[in-house]
Amino acid sequence: MKLGEITEGVTQVWSNSKHGKSVRKYRCTSGPRKGRTVAKPSTCNAPKRMSSSISLKKTKSRKGTQLKFKTHRTKKHKSGGIRVARLNKPNRRKTNRRSRIK
Repeated sequence: MKLGEITEGVTQVWSNSKHGKSVRKYRCTSGPRKGRTVAKPSTCNAPKRMSSSISLKKTKSRKGTQLKFKTHRTKKHKSGGIRVARLNKPNRRKTNRRSRIK
C-alpha cells in the first residue's frame, strides 16, 4: 500500500487529546466517516461497526440536548478549544494593497 492511497481523502487538523494537549489528527473528506476527526487516515475507509453506530444513535436520542450544551461549553469557553480553533484557522498574510497597486 502506498502513502498516497492512505492520505487520499483526508486533511490534517489540530485536535485535543484526552489529556488536554493539542495534537495533529486527520479530518475525513470522503468515505463512511466523512467529516469526522480521526487519529489515523486509514480509519476513514474502515468498515463501520454497526453496534457502535446503533448505541450512539440511542444515546443521542436520549441525551442529545445535554451533549449539545456540554460540547458548546468545551469548545467555546475552555482554553484548549479556543487554542485548537485558532490553530485550525487558515493562515493568510495581510498584504499592503497600496504596494500591490502601482
